[in-house]
Formats: sequence, C-alpha cells, structure tokens
Amino acid sequence: MTDMTPASSIPSSKPKPRPRPQVMKLTEAAAQRVRELTKRADSEIVGLRVGIKNGGCAGQSYTVEYAHEVRPTDEVVEDKGVKILVDPKAVLFLLGTEMDYKADRMSAQFIFNNPNQVSACGCGESVQLTPAKV
Repeated sequence: MTDMTPASSIPSSKPKPRPRPQVMKLTEAAAQRVRELTKRADSEIVGLRVGIKNGGCAGQSYTVEYAHEVRPTDEVVEDKGVKILVDPKAVLFLLGTEMDYKADRMSAQFIFNNPNQVSACGCGESVQLTPAKV
C-alpha cells in the first residue's frame, strides 16, 4: 500500500534568491559632497546619477549628473545617507567601485576607485574598463 500525499501539502523547495551585491560604495568625503550638491541644486533632486560614456583617449569616461527622478531601470545605491542612481548600462563596469571625492588647490572631483579599470589616459579624463566577472 502506498501513501498518497497531495502535492499541495509538500513544502516548497524553491531556493531563496541570493542577495544582490551593492554596485558601488561611497567614502564619507563623497557622501558629504553629494549632500552638499543636493542641498544647493536649483531644483529638487533625488540624488546623483552615475554612468559611463564612450569617448576620450582611453575609450570611456565616467558621468555624474543630477537625478530628478528614479527611473525604473536605475540601480539604486543608498550609502551613508545619500542616494546614487547607476545607469543600467554601467552596472557591470562599476561593480565593486568605491566613489571618493578629492579637493585640492587646483581641482575638486569625484574619484572612482574601480577594480574593473584596465588603464587610464595620461590626462586622467578617460579610462578603459572591462565588465566585472560575476
């Protein structure tokens, strides 16, 4: 004689999804600068949008601009009380990146410490990136 158990009483064996890694993290200096930029913007912004564009001597460069809304395809990074929106086309190039902010006598800029960076041009305006291996 066999035991006939209804299929609905069998517990689901579907595995839980893995937590997604945070694409980027910010240093305290970068978070402070994002807070300053957010406060003094001419219009209401939700954070900064970070991406990658083609161009420059090394082939690619980082983009940073005000984000007025969160797009459905944005990867949202919340770190140290600020919000960074990552362009979906840039996610694989930015995985593991630390965003910093440096200011000295001659310049002030966001710095991207990116493990996916293969090289950079001499002037520092563009980089060559490879997609992260996941």
